[in-house]
Amino acid sequence: MAVTLSIDRRAALKAKHRAAILQAARDLVEERGGRGFSVEDLASRADIARRTVFNHFGSLDEVLLAVCEQELSVIIDRFLADMAKTPVGDGSRSSMFDELESAARGADLAPAIAGMYRILGDPGKDDPKAAVLTQTAFARVTERLRDEVARRHPAADALDAALLVESLMSGIVVIAEHWLTTTGPRLDQDALDDWDALLARLVHSVRSGYMADD
Repeated sequence: MAVTLSIDRRAALKAKHRAAILQAARDLVEERGGRGFSVEDLASRADIARRTVFNHFGSLDEVLLAVCEQELSVIIDRFLADMAKTPVGDGSRSSMFDELESAARGADLAPAIAGMYRILGDPGKDDPKAAVLTQTAFARVTERLRDEVARRHPAADALDAALLVESLMSGIVVIAEHWLTTTGPRLDQDALDDWDALLARLVHSVRSGYMADD
């Protein structure tokens, strides 16, 4: 019994430290406008030792990616929930694409992308590290979507399903960069309309290209 309590306390302390690190990172991002802080700054703000940060994360970049995943989690959970409410199709590429398109249009991706910009920086040529981190964050999201499509369509061709998800998500990364460059991480109605137009253009491009021979 004593051993179980000790393990529970350690787990609770570990969870507390992780939450403190992520909250400190969010606070520093808000205060400094991005990645302009060190591990020492982060440890000081979280009121923990520097080594404790590395007990939870391999690097400062991993901390920032975890913050991004938290920012994205609500959006992606909504994305998956919207997919779950969509009737499962016949497993063809067209039906799988229809499900992904419907979920993407309803997932409020623009606020999540604006949040990633705030955390990671502009993923353009002037900040290649931001580009790498953004790609990594989207890759983790893509993996979740691939798993969900595979779960919903166990009889579908696995390669077709994976290519479809990758095509759509890679395109979202491209239009996100374009949107940030041309519009900026604004969330006024004009900016949201611009995002919707880019998403519609992406959907048309993928549907008329990859989906043409279904």
